[in-house]
Amino acid sequence: MKNSNLNIVPATQLLRNSIDRFLAKDMKGWTDLCDKDVVAEFPFAPEGSQARFEGREALFEYLRNYPSFIDVKRLPTLKVYGTDDPNVAIAEWSASGVVIGNGNPYEMSYATFVTFRDGLITNYREYWNPQAFMKAMSGGSFATV
Repeated sequence: MKNSNLNIVPATQLLRNSIDRFLAKDMKGWTDLCDKDVVAEFPFAPEGSQARFEGREALFEYLRNYPSFIDVKRLPTLKVYGTDDPNVAIAEWSASGVVIGNGNPYEMSYATFVTFRDGLITNYREYWNPQAFMKAMSGGSFATV
């Protein structure tokens, strides 16, 4: 009898793969890792910014221009943790780069909680500091208006 578990990629590796796509500035590739009905939540999004996105297309529209506003050069820290749910992984990570429009440094720490089903992201919840974001952006945003 064949063990079907041999082909299952752990949630921790799936999360690492998604962060690799982000660092490669491949927003289309990143959203391709999401289920068509993905829910993405950014609970600490700055006031006036959308904090919840439903569906792969809505999430891509939100992220598509990110690399033209923020040039993430490296991830100084990355720790990925498994949980007691094999479909959930957590990452503590930081990004370092520059805001293209104003030359400000972009230094951000994140806590990311991701749920997978059949190898795709079904729920993505990310916490980050909106004050540091607004300072780096000088009050701007990468979301299209």
